[in-house]
Amino acid sequence: MRVLITGSSGQIGTNVGLALLKRGDQVQGIDLRPNTWTSELPTIECDLAKCAPGELPAVGRFDAVLHLAAHAKVFELVEHPERALENVQVSFTVLEYCRRNETPVVFGSSREVYGDIHRHITDESQADFVVAESPYSASKIAGEAFIYSYAQCYNLPYLVFRFSNVYGRYDCDIAHLERVIPLFIRRIAAGEQIVVFGPEKVLDFTYVDDCVDGVLRGLDALVAGRISRSTINLACGQGSTLVDVVNLISLALRKEARARYEPTRSGEVTHYVADITQARQLLGYQPQTPLTAGIPRGIEWQRETGVLADL
Repeated sequence: MRVLITGSSGQIGTNVGLALLKRGDQVQGIDLRPNTWTSELPTIECDLAKCAPGELPAVGRFDAVLHLAAHAKVFELVEHPERALENVQVSFTVLEYCRRNETPVVFGSSREVYGDIHRHITDESQADFVVAESPYSASKIAGEAFIYSYAQCYNLPYLVFRFSNVYGRYDCDIAHLERVIPLFIRRIAAGEQIVVFGPEKVLDFTYVDDCVDGVLRGLDALVAGRISRSTINLACGQGSTLVDVVNLISLALRKEARARYEPTRSGEVTHYVADITQARQLLGYQPQTPLTAGIPRGIEWQRETGVLADL
């Protein structure tokens, strides 16, 4: 299988790309920046927001496109909403490429499309495309809407994955995306104060190996034609508070956290636990790593790679 990955230098793109290469598939990555984690993943540096629709700097045919490229920090896009528009423009450019080349697409969407739903289980049918909580969620809703229209008008095969708080290996590139778990790990390890925005938040944290397993299963099913039009939650299926996250990190590091608690910031979801029934039924997906096991693994990886070399 030959797969084109946009956003290949990010956490999910890097992990999926290396997993594909490891099993013998061919991968071509496209990203705005070089991959800081590995030289094994072939990467074309390109700002997709500047590409004409349908024109991607990739040579040859691909069995599937995994579209992950996006500005992904929710609060950042509240402050800079023009970046949300870039997400939509890039998704349209990729979709046009897939239409012209008759290439199935896997789209990296987000649990943000559900908005701030105060219930314990969220299944795929509950996304409300009328109300968007933030410019970021609007950009993902728009991306999904374009995909569904392309499937209807051009018979484009697709798989939409709604990811939820993926963490673990390659998630601590603080210079580019300040994710909450690696940020808390770094600051608690250094004895610095952390700010917890919304201690009451209940979120579904997904360990990266589970995410990769689901994406590979989805790619295989889409390329083989076993699925052609599916939208699937890809998560752990368990809820944890940010206080749980802080306590687990403190326990694993054996350091007391200096935490200050503030209200949830504008645009941020406060409650989401995924219903992963479809992922199980359609893909045989079964997450293996709860947060209690995933955080120590993430910390150990940071130690092994020197991110926490001072500990």
